[in-house]
Amino acid sequence: MVNADPVQQAWALMQRFVEAHNRRGELAEALGFRLGGGRGKILFQLRDGPVTLGQLAEANGVDAPYATLIVDKLEAHGLVERRPHPDDRRRKLVTLTAAGRAAIATADAILLRPPPAIRNLPADDLGQLTGLLTRLLDADAAEPEDPKSSAHWVAPRADTPISLSRGTGAGCRAGRPAGGPGR
Repeated sequence: MVNADPVQQAWALMQRFVEAHNRRGELAEALGFRLGGGRGKILFQLRDGPVTLGQLAEANGVDAPYATLIVDKLEAHGLVERRPHPDDRRRKLVTLTAAGRAAIATADAILLRPPPAIRNLPADDLGQLTGLLTRLLDADAAEPEDPKSSAHWVAPRADTPISLSRGTGAGCRAGRPAGGPGR
């Protein structure tokens, strides 16, 4: 790779490594469907408990009708269900089903499995890599979000289950921006 800019070179190498170990196909085969179109992100956000459709829309930067479409697809796969909100029966809470929790466990097992190149690193190198990546994630969290970037999955931390927010990782997009064109 010939690139005079070391920042671009480092970024290109990180992208190449992640894409070389992309497991979207394996995950789709294990689940029987793909988690694209914002479905994966919303599914993982429900890990912490039920939320309203409005909260899902806001957290993902999409409008309520689009969040409803995403939840409809997850519901069609039996991964989530809608329940009446205990304080306001006009609103619905979206919650995981047993199948949804099982899908998350399957995704964790597939996406958190380190590739051999990382598994085989000497302990000192692995410590350095972990330290660098932690610094990058901390710096990214401290930076204001670039309005030109789109919301996407965060690569899961090695010591925690998959959590989704701003960052890179498994490759699913959050959906269309609020007020944007349909599907």
